[in-house]
Formats: sequence, C-alpha cells, structure tokens
Amino acid sequence: MSAAATLRALHHGPRLPLVLPGPWDAAAARVFADAGFPALATPSAGIAASLGHEDGRTPPAEMFAAIARIVRAVDIPVTADVEAGYGLSAKELVGRLLDAGAAGCNLEDTDHATGALRDAEEQAAWLAEVRAEAGDALVINARIDTYLCGVDGERETAETVRRGLLYAAAGADCVYPILAPPALLSALATAVGRPVNALAVPGGPTPEELGALGAARITFGGGLQHAAMATLAEVAERLRGGRPAEG
Repeated sequence: MSAAATLRALHHGPRLPLVLPGPWDAAAARVFADAGFPALATPSAGIAASLGHEDGRTPPAEMFAAIARIVRAVDIPVTADVEAGYGLSAKELVGRLLDAGAAGCNLEDTDHATGALRDAEEQAAWLAEVRAEAGDALVINARIDTYLCGVDGERETAETVRRGLLYAAAGADCVYPILAPPALLSALATAVGRPVNALAVPGGPTPEELGALGAARITFGGGLQHAAMATLAEVAERLRGGRPAEG
C-alpha cells in the first residue's frame, strides 16, 4: 500500500481521531515516530520558525527541502502544510510534493497577497487541478479560513459548509475549518460529508475531546514547536544561572 493510501485509510478508523503531531525538523519527526504515531503533519509555522522565517514567509525551496528531510527521517506517511501553494501551478506544486516524498498536503484558501479569503469557486477549481495532477498519490486537506478571516458571524457556518462542499466536490479528502467552534465540528462533518480536521490549542479541548465532538483528524499548527522552544528557554535560563540543564 502506498503512503498516501495508508494515510487516507487512517482518516476512516478504526482508531479515531487520527492525531498528527507536527514535526518541524527531522529530529522531531523521529521522536514522534518512535513514540508510535502512525503518521505526521508538518506545520508551516513550525518549519518557518526553525528556519528563521516569519510564518508565511518561508521561501518555497526551503520549505520543500525541509519537508523532504522530515520524510526521509521516518518510515511513516508525512503530510505537508504548503500554505496556499506559493503561487505554483498545480503541476509544479504536485511535482515538488511528490519529489519531497509527501503523502498529502494542506492547502488553505487565504490569499496571502491580500490576507482575505480567496474566491471559493476559484479555490475549488484550483484544488480540482491539484487532484487531477496528483491522482490518488496525495491526500488533500482543504483548509477553510472563514473563522480565521472574520466572515460575518451569522454567515460563518453557512459559508464554511458552502466552501467545504465545493472543495469536497473538487476532490479534497478532508476539510479543515481552522478555529471552528468545537461544538460545530460534528455538524460540519455531516454537512460536508468529509473527515474534518481540528486544531488542538493550549487550554482548549484535548485531541480525544475534539474527536468526541466530531473531528476525525487532529493537528497542532506550530504549537508543538512553540512548546519545545519554551522548554528550551527554561533550560537556557538554568544554564545561564549556573544550574544543571535538567531538573
């Protein structure tokens, strides 16, 4: 079975939700793989931070090189957050993902040039091109940024469902209504008819709780890299004070 087929099957059970830690480099990927996770999801924000860039400002060549290093480090499927696709054609984007060894991709519908939502029909048409180029070789997670970009509160859910249905029809395997209220996850999954990805955040519902609320897939954005750096900062402070690194 291909890596993409393995990853696709994990979205449908029997053990849901599928928890996908976000490695920012090869060493982190090995830690998560050794812990027994069946697949991983690279975070664009975490990789950006590890490479010294602001989120959304990583040069594509550096992002794909980082993804390739992570994929080489483990023997489990890795899906890659490639933001809004870096302005690449569907053919070039798919080629770079497959060259890096990715089993899937996360594609968002924010226009990075304007910071606003991209036209839903245009995004769906582009996702359809990506699907046509990739065939079954990539699991496409279509991120929906309605809650992130501040669509009128009364329209957020309706617009999320509309976009989800368009993206599903275009070939998305799952949808990712980032920052959707957890209580709406089950209704969104039912309305769109695809597995729903939820973001686990500090102080929010646990992955298990998000699964009970209707999420089939859990990711962490740059949160795990941020937590690791916070721990490293504590180590640095101990060393600076002349104390042991541990304890």
